[in-house]
Formats: sequence, C-alpha cells, structure tokens
Amino acid sequence: MGLRGAAMEPFIKLFGDLLVFVYHCFDRIVIHGYLSGLSRPEQVVHFFRCIVGVPVISKEVLSQRTADYQKWVEAFARNHNIPIEWAEKGVRKEEYVHPWLRKMVRKNAFGVYFVFKSMEQGPSFRVTVPKFPTKDPNHRILARQKSRFTHDYFYIRDEVLGPFVMRVATFFPFQTTYYLNGHSFIEQELNRANIAFRKNDNAFLGVENVEALQAAADKLSPAIIRGRLDYWTFILGPKFSDKERKKINLSRFYSISQIEYCRNFIFKRHFPIHKIFERSCELGLWRLTANKISEIFGQRLHRKISGKLATVIDQIEHGHHVYRAYFKHAFLKQYEKFSTFLRNELCSNNLKDFGLKKSLDNLQAVREKFQTITDRFAGFQAQWLNVHVDFPLLQRIALPITVGSVRYPGIKIHETRVIRLMEVLLHGGTHVGGWPAKEIHEAVLTTFELSEKRYRLNQLRYDLRKLKGHGLLERDGPRYAYRLTTKGVDVALLFLFFHKRLCGPLANSRFHHQPDAQRRPDSRLEAAYHRADAAIQKVVDLLAAA
Repeated sequence: MGLRGAAMEPFIKLFGDLLVFVYHCFDRIVIHGYLSGLSRPEQVVHFFRCIVGVPVISKEVLSQRTADYQKWVEAFARNHNIPIEWAEKGVRKEEYVHPWLRKMVRKNAFGVYFVFKSMEQGPSFRVTVPKFPTKDPNHRILARQKSRFTHDYFYIRDEVLGPFVMRVATFFPFQTTYYLNGHSFIEQELNRANIAFRKNDNAFLGVENVEALQAAADKLSPAIIRGRLDYWTFILGPKFSDKERKKINLSRFYSISQIEYCRNFIFKRHFPIHKIFERSCELGLWRLTANKISEIFGQRLHRKISGKLATVIDQIEHGHHVYRAYFKHAFLKQYEKFSTFLRNELCSNNLKDFGLKKSLDNLQAVREKFQTITDRFAGFQAQWLNVHVDFPLLQRIALPITVGSVRYPGIKIHETRVIRLMEVLLHGGTHVGGWPAKEIHEAVLTTFELSEKRYRLNQLRYDLRKLKGHGLLERDGPRYAYRLTTKGVDVALLFLFFHKRLCGPLANSRFHHQPDAQRRPDSRLEAAYHRADAAIQKVVDLLAAA
C-alpha cells in the first residue's frame, strides 16, 4: 500500500479496506535559476568592460544582447519546425499546447515542441548617468529594477523529467524559471522499468507494483534535476562565447520558489471518497483551530505570526471544492478528483516558513518535512472521522428514483407491506431460480395469515416493481421469477433487524414496561438491551443539553 508514517497509521487502519493503495510524491515544483556571475550590478559592469571590451555600458548595449537572443530563438524555432506564438490573454498555455505534446508522445520523441512569447514583468538593470561628474567619464550607475519585457516559454519533453516548461527572461540578468511535475518524472521511471500503470493527468490511478511507484517518487533528487536543467539551459538559454564562459562563472544557482507535496489515497469506489471529503470539510472548518493548525505544521503559535492562519473551502469550478488550511505563506489542501482518489497536498511559497533553505540542494529536507506534516494532517482527520456519523441509506431509499423513463416511488422503513415481503423473500433460500409472483403472494398470505382482499396480487406486483427499481430485486434471466440482489439482502436484513431486534424491545421498554436494571436475568442479550437503552438515553440527554 506504499510507504506511510506513524502519524498516518490511524487513517490507514480506519479506511484500509476501502483503499487500493497510497503513495506520496512531489507534485508541482517551480525553480528559479540565477546566473551566479551576472546577478549583481558590479558583476555586469566587470563582464562588459573587462571581458566583452565595451567601455561604456548603456541601455542599448544591454538591449542588443536581448535582440540577439530573440533572433536566435526565432531561428531555432524555424530550423526545427517548432511553433512559436505570442500568448493570448485568457488562454491556458498548457491546454493550448497539449496537441503538440500528444504528437511527441505518439512518436516517443524528446525535445522542444512549442515556444510561447509573453510580455511580463521581471528583474532587469537600469542604466543611468551620474548626476555629478566623476573621474571616469565612462562611469555609469547600474541598479536593479522590475520592468516589463519579453519572456520565452519553452515547452519541453525530457527523457528523464518528462514534460516541463522553461521560461527565459530575455533581458539581463537572464533569470530562468522551470516548472516541473513529480508525476511526470515517476511516469518516465516506470516506463523505463516496463511497469504497467494507469495515469490520468497528474495522478496514478492504478499500478502493477506499488513499491516501484513509491521508489520512483523517492528517486527524484537535486542531482537529477540540476543535470537536466543545466543541459536545457545550455541548449536554449542566452548565448555566450567560449571566451566569455572561460573568464566568468556562468553556472546557474537553482532555488525553489514554489513546491507542492501530495499524499494520494486511491479508493476502490467513488462513494466513500465523497463522504469522507464532505465530512472532513464539515469537521475541519470548526475543529481545525489555530492551535491545531500550528500543531500540524510543527510550529509554535505566537502573536507576531505573519501570513494567514485560517481554514476555508474554495469552489475552484462547478462542483469541485477544495478544503484549505492556511499557515503563514503555506497551506494544506484536500480535494477529490476523477471520482477515484482523495489528495492531501501541502503547498509552500516560502520555505522559510518551515525553517528550510530554498536552495535546490535541500530538496530531501523539504521532502522529509512535508511528509511529516501531511502525515499529521491525515492522522488528525482519522481522529475526527473515527466516530458514528449519519449514513443516509434510509433517506436515499425513501426518495423516488427515475430509471430510464420510468419513475419508481421510494421505500419507507415503516411500510408494513414491504417489511412482510422482505421477510418472505429472505426465507427463500431454497428457490435457486427465484420466485414467481404467484408463489410469493401465496407465501405472504400464508405466513402472515392474510386474506386476498387485504393484500391483492396487483399490490404485490406493485411492490415487486418498486424493489426492482431500487436495485433490491432482480429477475432470473427472461423468466418472471424474482430473488433479492446482494444489496437487497443487506437492506432487507437492516429493515427487519431495525423492527424486530431494536425498535420492538426498546419501544416496549420506553413506553410499556421499564425493566429493573437491578433484577434483570443473567442474559447477555438482556444486558445488551440495557446498555443500548442507557446509551440512547444519554444521546437524548446530550441532544437536549445542546
């Protein structure tokens, strides 16, 4: 079922029978790349003056580098037959380029498959002439600033990392940003190991070997990421001559800007996922207080805490809700997706909130810290959910349903005719091929000593159609012979047990005769009824007090 922490054990014990497997991994990772030799103004001055040989640094000198790089990008796209377009407002880039990615997957090809150009704000340098004369007439002042200029988005399918995006700022200091997904890396690892799996978007819904899936997730390391990012940055990034590369350090320093770590619970059926998520939202909104949130995140709560500290439910799209618990600049979120899995995901926009450094080399420390937090969150949820909650079977079955063009009325638990019919059908174990309607009718009349006027054959057929419409009864092939389905047997037992074993004795003790607890017979059944009676009275008292 995949690796799990000690704090999450209650969740696995509580829902283990409903789960197929559990796995955890990095999801979205956003990494910034900085040229270590050209990040500060004095480094840029040294580069142009001492290495390039430009005595006066001006805006035109910096812009020329941008123009040269943009021409190279256009030539690269033209030579490799890669589409290059300007991004339009309101268009989701990932969805727009998806057809080109599918072509690459079908061909089993790797490389760049699309380039988007976009005008965005980014870090740059401002060149100004000194206000007062200096000894050096070529002296210029370089200062950091935010400005709006062209950014190039390269959509890449890598043989190790899978599909990812590389954004290059086309103005000095040429900052790069990389958008990775841990699920894409896992997919490539499983393909290389020839392990069968079923994946939908960014989630694995089925896998041949769960241990191999988790091992692939844990394999993602700083060395692997850095190697692939260095390769593609050298191929697609800003161009420098051999002379320039030899005289200045043009390696990139990588830092984590945003990171998400998810824990995925793959269920056998959709129904428990929706109920668990609904109940988690209800309980979390009023049980997950500030103290609990800080405990889950492993931080001490104090008055000067910065950022958010709250729980909310967001509606991302119609019918898709996300539960979030905010702490500083991070948040835990839970949602159900594709009707098959429940996901707990920890998202961070600033690793300082966790006492972690943002360097890519600290990825393992981030993994361990985020595993612990998601473990605690699942453990807290298990404590909340390990209680008696309402199960709306009786409510659902009492409502009318429509199957095709036919509308069937609901089945009420107090309907005497239905209770009698269910009891007769439950005792039909010898009728392997099912019961014809006439035999059922005779059995009901005989068992309960009824006349045909009190329960006519047409009334029976009406009740049979109602049970069949709710999936409690089925026909034996083309024959008009009936037997209870598996669900029908469970519902019939529930109805009968409710009336005969619970409702009857308890009602007698409440309204007719209250047994003396001190002089009860030495019977385990009678003791159980006394305990049930006392428990119900306690529930009534608690409800009255509330």
